[in-house]
Amino acid sequence: MHKPRRSTPSLQASKAIELKHLQSVVAAADCGSLRQAAELLRTQQSSLSRRISEIEYHLGIAVFERFSGGVRPTQAGRSVLRLARTILEEFDALIATARAVRNSEAGRLSVGLCTSLSIGNLQTSLLDFKQRFPQIELVTIEKSRTRLATALRNGVLDILIVTGNLPLLDNRVMPLWSERVLVALPHDHPLTARDTVYWTDLRGETVLLSHYDPGKEFEDLLISKLVSPEDRPKLERHDVSRGIIKSLIRMNTGISLVLESDMGINYAGLVYRELRDGAGPSRFDFSAYWRHDNENPALAAFLNLLSERYPSPPLGR
Repeated sequence: MHKPRRSTPSLQASKAIELKHLQSVVAAADCGSLRQAAELLRTQQSSLSRRISEIEYHLGIAVFERFSGGVRPTQAGRSVLRLARTILEEFDALIATARAVRNSEAGRLSVGLCTSLSIGNLQTSLLDFKQRFPQIELVTIEKSRTRLATALRNGVLDILIVTGNLPLLDNRVMPLWSERVLVALPHDHPLTARDTVYWTDLRGETVLLSHYDPGKEFEDLLISKLVSPEDRPKLERHDVSRGIIKSLIRMNTGISLVLESDMGINYAGLVYRELRDGAGPSRFDFSAYWRHDNENPALAAFLNLLSERYPSPPLGR
């Protein structure tokens, strides 16, 4: 008995594939686990698995490789996932545009970020905005820097607040605050006995970094501080959130780099120390980015608040 031959993509496939199929494969790719993806989408794992099988059938390719620990995209699947994310972001833009029109473009502000809201300047700024403008719906979205930039370009987001430089066409930028770089340590680590830790003290350590922002910036900073490979710690990169990295630190699998705002998230068993070199503490600068043609009054109000709290220095200084 012959197995039915998998059909090639066709007009029929384009009619059969729905947003739920795209959401399912993207969630599975992000989580690496069908169980976790099903929990994220609040659906049954069997339903999620069926949707993935359906889209693979209609596209005529395997989007994922299955193994005992979960799923990972195939080479062809990575191309499908890249386009699936774009389609979902465009759909988000459609919904956001309709919502803005319905609210007369005055009742909603969407802020993209890739840092913690537990403490610090960002949390204070957003709380201040809500107190001044309680009638405005404030929405925060945390994604990777690349996806945030796409969402800003598509109009899903009004403003981004991120570290470092983010070259974007037709956008404006406002320098904001800076935060110190800290090292997160298990409570029984020898370096916790010091009030200050120097970059050179990291030699021989295992530093755990997330693929999520600002993990790459931490890696670049570490390499710039410890130019010689012999002086650098061992780097382990994990495709997990910063919260999971902190759990791994508690398990004594390594240490990690964090920003001041991360200290507000209470993880028992972790100790934070400032990282310094001969020039003093290391810092990351934050900036706000927005489209020059965004006429949302809520955005204008938020920009006014930011300019009050973080005025630009006079020219020539």
